[in-house]
Amino acid sequence: MPKRTHRNPDHVQRHNRPSPNNEAIASQLETLLTPTIFAQQARYRQLGLRDRILNLPLMIAAVLTLLWRQVPGVQELTRLLAREDLLWCRATKVSQQALSERFLTFPAELFERVFKDLLPQLQQNWRQRSKRPLPDSINEALKHFERIWVADGSTLEAMLPQTKKSPKMLPKGSWLEKSVR
Repeated sequence: MPKRTHRNPDHVQRHNRPSPNNEAIASQLETLLTPTIFAQQARYRQLGLRDRILNLPLMIAAVLTLLWRQVPGVQELTRLLAREDLLWCRATKVSQQALSERFLTFPAELFERVFKDLLPQLQQNWRQRSKRPLPDSINEALKHFERIWVADGSTLEAMLPQTKKSPKMLPKGSWLEKSVR
């Protein structure tokens, strides 16, 4: 019988997968960015860049997907781009080499211009958000403390009813397991 080798789990290569798509966030990003991206099309052409497959909208969608969905690299991004729509771009089959080369040669100035055009809209959204009344619990805490930090626990709150149905999902001895009981 062959001797079984034991592998150290610390040395095993991790297989990272991108996080799942969230339609609400994707539509908000599309609404926010589409006018800004199309406003940069003239500058895109001035730089001598052609409107081919890996154009300005697709490259911005690719970079945002890399960051937002935590895609581990260009190889996985190429697979993702072939399999599913990325934000406002349809699924497109491209080679990994073409995408890698495009990332290396794509002018950073275009990303900068899109971001700078987007800043006033983000600042306006922030001002509108800061005009909303604070919840009573936060107002009460501000009476007693100079500064407070608020963490959003809505994901945890949404997860609790599911874990009550199947507590086997929870790690043994975790605080979450104790709160379900």
